[in-house]
Amino acid sequence: MPDSQDLDALAEASHRCKGCDLYLNAKQTVFGAGTPHADMMLVGEQPGDQEDKAGAPFVGPAGKLLDRALAAAGVERERLYVTNAVKHFKFTLSERGKRRIHKTPSRTEVVACRPWLFAEMVSVEPDVIVLLGATAAKSLMGSDFRLTQHRGEVLHSPEIANFDFDPRLTVTVHPSSVLRGPPEDREKAFDGLVSDLRFAAGLLTHRT
Repeated sequence: MPDSQDLDALAEASHRCKGCDLYLNAKQTVFGAGTPHADMMLVGEQPGDQEDKAGAPFVGPAGKLLDRALAAAGVERERLYVTNAVKHFKFTLSERGKRRIHKTPSRTEVVACRPWLFAEMVSVEPDVIVLLGATAAKSLMGSDFRLTQHRGEVLHSPEIANFDFDPRLTVTVHPSSVLRGPPEDREKAFDGLVSDLRFAAGLLTHRT
């Protein structure tokens, strides 16, 4: 970790990270992107196949669904900072070896990558942080945290984060879970995501 709070310096250094073995198979580190001093930060799980190829977060199918949800919630993505709890794509190969299939990061991998996430949070100092999905939520709130029990609540960062600021935290599902759900349930799941994003946006205060 560089001794810097500059996002560009952090991003450059992250491409040399070997804190866990995920760098061995992923094409590249996918660092966060967006407004450097955004009022709101979104934290997902990890980059997917498209993100790994592009080197940018939330540009694949889940990212497109997130864009729709943000628009429906009245939130402009251009004003956000978007990142992931884990910066490398973890995957297994399909039987024919032609398709990379998402695999959930282990707790060890999440913890190994957490200093980068904390560094982003300290650099941006967002007023509101939205944790998208269980992996993102547990990366900050601990392995015993249950996302479904805390949707619609205002949470605060745990002592382990040791921030000099006190962002308000909210949790919601990861956009990819909406895509993976049964077709008959997707509209309801999407509406739930929109409602959670709208709730988070309502917590924003204007910086002075």
